Amino acid sequence: MAETEAVPDLGRRRTADGSDGSRDSRDSRDSDGSGAGVFWRYWAAATVSNAGSAVTTLALPLVALTVLHVSAFEAALLAAAGQISWLLLSLPAGVVAQRVPLRRLQVALDLVRFVALGSLPLAWWLDRLTYPHLLLAALVTGAATVLFDIGNSTFLPAVVPGGQLAARNSLMSGTHAVTETGGPSLGGLLVGATGPVGALVVDAGSYLASAVLLRTLPERRPAAPTGDGALRLIREGLRYVLRHPVMRPCMFWATAANFLNAALIALTPLYLVREAGLNSVQLGLVLAMDGVGALAGSAVAVRVTRRFGTAWGIIGADLAGGTLMLLAPLTTSAGDAYWFALANAGFAFGSVIGSITTRTYRQTQSPPQLLSRVMATVRFVSWGALPLGALTAGLLATYAGTHAALWTVCAAALLPGVYLFLSPVGRRRDLA
Repeated sequence: MAETEAVPDLGRRRTADGSDGSRDSRDSRDSDGSGAGVFWRYWAAATVSNAGSAVTTLALPLVALTVLHVSAFEAALLAAAGQISWLLLSLPAGVVAQRVPLRRLQVALDLVRFVALGSLPLAWWLDRLTYPHLLLAALVTGAATVLFDIGNSTFLPAVVPGGQLAARNSLMSGTHAVTETGGPSLGGLLVGATGPVGALVVDAGSYLASAVLLRTLPERRPAAPTGDGALRLIREGLRYVLRHPVMRPCMFWATAANFLNAALIALTPLYLVREAGLNSVQLGLVLAMDGVGALAGSAVAVRVTRRFGTAWGIIGADLAGGTLMLLAPLTTSAGDAYWFALANAGFAFGSVIGSITTRTYRQTQSPPQLLSRVMATVRFVSWGALPLGALTAGLLATYAGTHAALWTVCAAALLPGVYLFLSPVGRRRDLA
């Protein structure tokens, strides 16, 4: 995702709720006095969960398309159902992450996702799988993911020294890119061997494994009650971001990029399976190129921004990725699917450089007591565009045709970078 929080130098450590506290940071370390073990268990849980989710990226729409034979709009609605909670829950999630013990919350949410996705293979086995059930599972899983990710976004600055934060963010993004690369390919093989429903068993199991790993992390104590109401806390975070000369345009850039990204995600399986005639393995390989591009972007993000500046680096990478998106509609069959694969990789490359850079900027520049709410505000606005993008793609595909819808989305991929160039960010070399 292009979201500027998501993919993902403090002079001091911060607690998971965003407040200062070297004492809490010391409490979170392992018995050997180092926070390294905590980070690596956190990394392992995220990696296992992301790998399963990458499999579902291919399996869930294939269940809808090949098992339930849904229409183009129903396929887009399913994609929107998994993302609507970013629009509905992001802001209150920032307050929840600040006030609830983080480890218990994360474990509970992993178990909720395990049950929601695990119910689908069971219903299919009992010959009771329906489209409403698929929608409900997507809604529940999406809601749990919102709460989970907002909490997770405040954990890393609490256990990683400021000088290592950008590198750790790059590592997390790079690992996520690896799972995005291998997950769809693995999903394609699993779908070919067991059917799309069978592949969902893998994702359900990944959430269970993540819960077990997260259970070993130290508990993060919630912030002390301040007497402020939830609405006031939400308004403070929203006001801070909207008044910030750098965070505001970066958030709107991410919103536009995510709108287009969601539209592309909704159109990809529909176009490649029904229009270009790819099978599940070929579709998995094309989807995997998104991870290849993200991995390349995460590997060079720090070097690019050091060489060209954080602001210019984001803009240049995004414009390059948007230009490559124009290659995607050139794919008309399995024989020329490499155009779509190259476009997928290029768009992800540009987006992840912006994601890492702006995430690190917010983690270092936000007041500690506002950190979780700043993260929640950015995700509310930028990820709130995801269901709207998916639904727009469904409407375009229904009334103009899938190929015309794809051309429209790809042609618009240059707009986020152009906006950022024309904004106050474009007038400076570095964000800070």
